[in-house]
Amino acid sequence: MTDTVDKTPASPSVPPEQIKAIPVRHYGRWVAAAVVIVILVLIGIAFSNANINYGVIPEYLTDGTILSGAWHTLYISVLAMALGLVLGVILAVMRMSSNPVTSTVAYFYVWFFRGTPVLVQLLIWYNIALVFPVLNLGFYKDEMNQVMTPFLAALLGLGLNEAAYMSEIVRAGIQSVDEGQTEASHALGMTQAKTLRRVVLPQAMRVIVPPTGNEYINMLKTSSLAYAVQFNELIKRSTDVSSTSLAVVEMYFVASIWYLALTSVFSVGQYYLERRYARGSTRNLPPTPLQRLKKNLRLFNSFGRPGVTR
Repeated sequence: MTDTVDKTPASPSVPPEQIKAIPVRHYGRWVAAAVVIVILVLIGIAFSNANINYGVIPEYLTDGTILSGAWHTLYISVLAMALGLVLGVILAVMRMSSNPVTSTVAYFYVWFFRGTPVLVQLLIWYNIALVFPVLNLGFYKDEMNQVMTPFLAALLGLGLNEAAYMSEIVRAGIQSVDEGQTEASHALGMTQAKTLRRVVLPQAMRVIVPPTGNEYINMLKTSSLAYAVQFNELIKRSTDVSSTSLAVVEMYFVASIWYLALTSVFSVGQYYLERRYARGSTRNLPPTPLQRLKKNLRLFNSFGRPGVTR
């Protein structure tokens, strides 16, 4: 019996047909975008028809009085934030102390200053002469009305209030560091203060820095409340100009532009500071704004190419 051999020639292998990717239609996105555009157009029409002289806004942006107010806003924010940061670290250490007196004092400090409005605290400091008519420190004595200037009232009101928030931020950062780090430092003979300064706080900065940047940006805007104690910050200066020029709403726009400019500058600085402290915790650093812009442009250009899904 002979085996039959199939002599049919093998057909050449046919490559599979290339898959054609069909972009998914997202009609809801287009509808939402159209609604947003319509709302923005309506808002723009309303502001354009308002009785506002927009032409004077660029003139007052560089006015000497407005620049003086912006400078006062900047430095009172920096000083109040510095005061709040220093006191916040001290309060955080007190709050975590095993001493019941110091931890209780720190707790009630945070409870009081976070539970009362900043405006009320500013007004209390401004009128503190009703409680202490004379300031007597032994080596220095003067009437409280002469000591408690608008600048000092604004500094104490903003700085002491900020210390309550910063203490919680610092405490959260310190508690995020593993306890083994502290135990290892003590095993090497380091004191508690040295361990906190050289081991714990440098590692806690990754947790402390991002909310601290947000707190400072918030401080820039909260400093406008110092207007109530007659401190010559941006809102106070804008109001002074509007009282003579009768451009009330225009001055509000000028102040808003300055606040936006200041917060934008510090937001960029905060981003790069966060990026620096993220080097030890992430494999890949977050992209810079320029890198993010280039990536978005590449994605936008690829939308029109065939075979690219959205």
